[in-house]
Amino acid sequence: MIKFMLQAWPRIKTRVFTLLISSQFGKVGCRCRISPPFRSNNLQYVWLGDRVCINRDSWIVTLPDGAKEEENSFKLIIKSDAEIGMGATIAAARQVVVGEHVLLARNVYISDHGHAYEDIAVPVSEQGIGESKPVSIGRHSWLGQNVAVLPGVSIGEHCVIGANSVVNRSIPDFSIAVGSPARVVRQYNLHTAQWEKTA
Repeated sequence: MIKFMLQAWPRIKTRVFTLLISSQFGKVGCRCRISPPFRSNNLQYVWLGDRVCINRDSWIVTLPDGAKEEENSFKLIIKSDAEIGMGATIAAARQVVVGEHVLLARNVYISDHGHAYEDIAVPVSEQGIGESKPVSIGRHSWLGQNVAVLPGVSIGEHCVIGANSVVNRSIPDFSIAVGSPARVVRQYNLHTAQWEKTA
């Protein structure tokens, strides 16, 4: 019995925590799982689809971007069956959309804004955020460990982004991209039904 309880405790803890925190979100679909410890800010602007899994040590934050906040508008949308890996950070001031069945590995960082830095008489930490640009991750995509996705980026459908990549420009559908900055190294050819190296 004790062994069973020890094995079941992480699942029980996640279920209880999810129930307790769900009311803070703007919308939560059915059968979502949010594992503690979990850091967050302004969850009322976050929309979760069905069966979304947010693993432990993640940080989800939404921020004002200076524009008038629309009532019932969502800055972060995580669609159904997406899984957010341990230690991930997602920060949204304008809007970040994570598509269906997207898989984020450990320590992925996604943000639609950066720090303002223009005034050299003021510390960067006190200048607030710079211009925000929407970010989207297409459905069925996989972002490897330590990937960083920067403002204004759109990653297409069924893409793979290699570990430690920095994505600072948009990636088309059915692509494999690696590096810092990330560049496309393979694309799926719909005519030959093969993944092919890019020139």
